[in-house]
Amino acid sequence: MLPYNASMIKIGNVNIESNVLLAPMAGCTDLPFRLIAREHGAKFCFYEMVDSNSLIYHRHKTYGNLKTDKKDLPIAVQLLGSDPAGMLEAAERLLGLVSVSFIDVNCACPAKKVIKKRSGAHLLRDTPRLYDILQRLTTELPLPVTIKIRTGFDKKDDGQIVEMVKHCEDIGVSAIFVHGRLKTQGYAGGVDYGAIKKIKDAVRIPVFGSGNIFSGESARLMFDETGCDGILVARGALGNPWIFNRIEEYLNTGKTPEEIPLAEKKKALKKHLDYINQYKSISAYGKAGFMRKVAIWYLKSIPSASNLRARITRETKSCQDILKIVMEI
Repeated sequence: MLPYNASMIKIGNVNIESNVLLAPMAGCTDLPFRLIAREHGAKFCFYEMVDSNSLIYHRHKTYGNLKTDKKDLPIAVQLLGSDPAGMLEAAERLLGLVSVSFIDVNCACPAKKVIKKRSGAHLLRDTPRLYDILQRLTTELPLPVTIKIRTGFDKKDDGQIVEMVKHCEDIGVSAIFVHGRLKTQGYAGGVDYGAIKKIKDAVRIPVFGSGNIFSGESARLMFDETGCDGILVARGALGNPWIFNRIEEYLNTGKTPEEIPLAEKKKALKKHLDYINQYKSISAYGKAGFMRKVAIWYLKSIPSASNLRARITRETKSCQDILKIVMEI
């Protein structure tokens, strides 16, 4: 095993306390989610992904997604878009609203509606547009700029992706986050650790690995197989805010931590739902639906989970209804 270095990592001129970060996930990593994650070991988080056009056209939902709290620091933001001038305008507006450590450019989202807008992973096959965006942001903004990429669009070509990241580094990008799959794979199939390692070996800036990190063991595998400087935890944190402490404990000791007791899971879920009540500014109907989704995350590893999920979906209309079922477990 390679030695694990738990000391802070530097992105541009910004020191970050941990190299195990909470990834941005649209519809998931809102303020309640981040607060719970931070209480269980997440030392650095991202906002949900922000659409540049939504910022420019003042869409209410996007501005609501930027809600934060003094306990919700340090934090970064990931920006989605395809127009270089629009991306710069959105970034400048963003910096007038919130304080962030760096801005990440999304070149990884595989969603059809995103690709149709020539954003996200589409930029992997439109590198002149990507380079123009990065040139403007790194030149005009007073903070580091990073990129989130995949290992390719629809075919494996390590030479092409290595050439691309080296050019991005030359432009002034301060770090690279790599999801180890092609765009066409979505979130299915194995992670291409070899491609991440080639990216890491090709540049001098920090490289973070992402994909299938659900435990300390899988985090260790990412570090060992790629030599990456840090990792992004995404789906592994859904209903599992303890994952950050558990990863660091495993990496530092080599021992798998004990399972989280059911009583602690119920307590964390209740607090998460309380945070949604406190911070989520949506309709009562929408809030109840969101709470059901969150509750199902926490119940996924509990015995008879399928029956509980069905009951929560069918029988609940409020936070109290959900908690009544959960407390019966």
